Amino acid sequence: MKVTVMGASGRIGTRLVESLRQAGAEVVLASPTFGVNSVTREGLRASLTGAGVVIDVTNAASFGDNSALEFFKTSTRNLLAASADAGVDHYLALSIVGTPRLVESDYFRAKMVQENLIRAARRPYTILHSTQFFEFISGVIDMAADGDEIRLPSASVRPVAAEDVAEVLTELALGTPLNDTVELAGPEQFAFDEVARMLVAANEDPRRVITDDSARYYGVELNDDTLLPDNLAHVGPIRFVDWLNRYMDS
Repeated sequence: MKVTVMGASGRIGTRLVESLRQAGAEVVLASPTFGVNSVTREGLRASLTGAGVVIDVTNAASFGDNSALEFFKTSTRNLLAASADAGVDHYLALSIVGTPRLVESDYFRAKMVQENLIRAARRPYTILHSTQFFEFISGVIDMAADGDEIRLPSASVRPVAAEDVAEVLTELALGTPLNDTVELAGPEQFAFDEVARMLVAANEDPRRVITDDSARYYGVELNDDTLLPDNLAHVGPIRFVDWLNRYMDS
C-alpha cells in the first residue's frame, strides 16, 4: 500500500513514517522540507499520485489569532481536493481530544473547522482524536510560565507518547475508513499540574508549579473532564514514568 504522509518532517510525522515502513507500507514523505506544501499546493498533486491513503499530520506554525484558522482552512481544502483528484481511498487526519469543547480558543476553533471540512467532503475518512503528547507537556509549561512560577489547572489529562500515536495512525491507515472519529489516550490519568510537576522535577527546573484552576489552556478555562476522551477506542501502552526515564537518558 502506498501512503502519503503530509507533515512527514514533524514530531508525529517522523515517527509515523518509520512505523508505516516497519508495517510494510510504501511511504511518500510530504512536507515543505520535502518540497510539498499543502498551502501553496507545490508538489501536492505528485505526492498523492497512486496513493491509497493520505495521512494529514500537519500543524499550524502559530497557535494564535487567525493564522491557525487560515492554515487549516487552506491546507485541508487543498489536500481534500488533490486527494479526490488522485483517487485516494482514505483520508486520515490527526486531531485532538476535546476539540469541540475548546472552540473558544482560536487554535481549537481552527481544528474544528479542519474536522468539519473533512466530514463535509463526503470522502472516506477517519479522524483520530489524541490526548496531549508527553512530548508536548514541556511546551505547555513554557506557555504557562511567569517568571519562576508555572500556573496550571488541576484538570484531568491522559497524556500519550507520540510513538503510540504513530502506531495507532499506522493501524488505522492499514484498515478501512471508519467515516467517524476515534479517540486515543495514554494508560494513566493525571492532574495537569501534577504531570507538569513531575517533568519539572525530572529536568531539575527550579521553577515552581502552582495549582491555579483559573489558569487558561490556549485561552480556555478547563473543567475537570474537558481534556478527557468521551469514547475511548485506543489506549497507548507507554506509561509516563517509562517515557520520562527514556527521555532523561536520551
